[in-house]
Amino acid sequence: MNYFEQELHRLFGNDTAISDKRFVGRAFFGKLTDSLRVRVEFVTMGTSDHYEAIKATVINRNDGPVDALTLRFSDLLGKKTVSNQNFRDGVTPYIWKYGDKIEWYVYKPVKADYDQISESLNDYFNVFREPSQEMEQTGQSENGMTMRGM
Repeated sequence: MNYFEQELHRLFGNDTAISDKRFVGRAFFGKLTDSLRVRVEFVTMGTSDHYEAIKATVINRNDGPVDALTLRFSDLLGKKTVSNQNFRDGVTPYIWKYGDKIEWYVYKPVKADYDQISESLNDYFNVFREPSQEMEQTGQSENGMTMRGM
């Protein structure tokens, strides 16, 4: 398992809302619903070998891509303080490739950081998931409002 696969496994390995999980290269694939799949991958934002964001694409099995969202680690995690004197103002997290070495640059995310990234992505995926059976039976939307008259 390569470094990107390991990091994606940290984000989605225990996620029970996504089934049929596959970790391949820099990408993760999973099943959201019977007809929708998801692809999540680390991406660069203009600087070669600096993976500063994570991109999620929702894919219809028959019709192809439905929607995509790119989340920058700077937006999700902000600037992080580190003990390295070269970064007194902190550092924005990203994964970098230097020669044969791939790792987080200076700041290594903690469990709370991984949780924040996966929660943000799951909030996005929830837009495309089927409403829960319980909400359908009660006639309520996710925000608790009744759907009658809408």
